[in-house]
Amino acid sequence: MTLTWFDILNIMLFIYPALMAIYWSTAASAYCAFIEAEFKEPFFHIMEPDEVPMVSIMIPCYNEADNLDDAIPHLLKLTYPKYELIFINDGSKDNTGEIIDRWAKQDSRIVAIHQENSGKASALNHGLLIAKGEYVGCIDGDAVLDYHAVDYMVQALQSDPKCGAVTGNPRVRNRSTILGCLQTSEFSSIIGLIKRAQSLMGTIFTVSGVCCLFKADAMKEIGGWSVNMITEDIDVSWKLQISGYNVIYEPRALCWTLMPETITGLFKQRLRWAQGGAETIIKYFPLIWRFKNRRLWPMYVEYFVTAFWAYALVIVLCIDIYLELTDGGLNVPMFRMLMTVLFFCFFWQYLFSLYIDSRYEKGLFRYSLYCIWYPYVYWALNLVTLVIGLPKAIFRNKSRLAVWTSPDRGV
Repeated sequence: MTLTWFDILNIMLFIYPALMAIYWSTAASAYCAFIEAEFKEPFFHIMEPDEVPMVSIMIPCYNEADNLDDAIPHLLKLTYPKYELIFINDGSKDNTGEIIDRWAKQDSRIVAIHQENSGKASALNHGLLIAKGEYVGCIDGDAVLDYHAVDYMVQALQSDPKCGAVTGNPRVRNRSTILGCLQTSEFSSIIGLIKRAQSLMGTIFTVSGVCCLFKADAMKEIGGWSVNMITEDIDVSWKLQISGYNVIYEPRALCWTLMPETITGLFKQRLRWAQGGAETIIKYFPLIWRFKNRRLWPMYVEYFVTAFWAYALVIVLCIDIYLELTDGGLNVPMFRMLMTVLFFCFFWQYLFSLYIDSRYEKGLFRYSLYCIWYPYVYWALNLVTLVIGLPKAIFRNKSRLAVWTSPDRGV
């Protein structure tokens, strides 16, 4: 069978997700073998109190009244011996302010501050001004940290003098719907693999805004969070790395968070992520190609290749559909072969990822049915949000504060 140039283009576009699955799995296996296997248990609980570094955990809150009374008791049970909780009420319209004030009166480790609604980045900068810690953390108002998470993240930061930030391992709290279960598989079978693969070079595309820890001096050096970026977590990751700091992944630092469980909520969230990623890529374009930033080149190239893939696949799919409807000219046997290759690559990705993540969260294999198919959903969602998000990033007014309302979190 002779392949036309259009057949070859189809093959390249359809096979790209399979190649990425193989790359992520291979790089993640190296991370597991050479880095993750060397993890040791932290020992802050047996250190002298004066030797334990202070940690300030900042929790920006906008209309979190329904979640705070559930989340705060868990934060007060963290095993790390020396920390404070700084709650920043970002102009909430519900009784968030009253709740954090009430908790601040009950426990001396809690600090409550209030500001007009200016966005998450502004709230974090506000918290950074009063934080007493050598390390400053960031979690969401609905998040529940694993009780040992801070110990693991501080240990990770101390292990590398060049490390400016460490990102934790988000897990989905709400799994009452199929969409919630699908996202559970996403964090295990895709996001965890990607972060492990990127961490091999001390670089990560983005920390998880729901669970991350920074060196306070590094954050002050770079001027804190950018208040005009729609995804402050992606921006601060690149801001630190452009400044010469490493960003690493700590899979043991689990953080349970609420995720959207409606199609509309999920799409809005992922569209914001896609737009924010594009804004960051555009912002740092003049700086990234300097030789000192060469370790970031692979992630930058991967982003552009993926963006090209998204737009090219949309065009090719439209042509494929037109050919099939007009004269049945679609190469059906080749399409079946490509889908078979995709399935087996995704199947291997699912098996490997669940195996390595099941060490930290038991019972993940019960989500096997979702994990097998979710990569198709992941790439389809990436396709749509990239195509829409890139123009939004280009034309958004960057002089305005980046303020948004979180999508639904659970049903």
